[in-house]
Amino acid sequence: MEYTIVDVRTPEEFMGGNVSGSINIPLNEVVDRKDEIMELKTPVIFCCASGGRSGQATAYFKSQGLECENGGGWMEVNMRVNK
Repeated sequence: MEYTIVDVRTPEEFMGGNVSGSINIPLNEVVDRKDEIMELKTPVIFCCASGGRSGQATAYFKSQGLECENGGGWMEVNMRVNK
């Protein structure tokens, strides 16, 4: 399946561990980088530490018409994609 994983944690958190192949776009940058995110392979799966920040990003991009979902915490996403 084709999809893109976007990790909305801070760069410091991302460097501490992340899903292989994911893109780090911190939550405070997602609106400014909307055009870039809208062009990614869909569905876009947002993740963060626990699902809170990725939930905010998911709600925003769903309202913009993007096919996306809240993957929750990055470790859960990592387990899902590496099954």
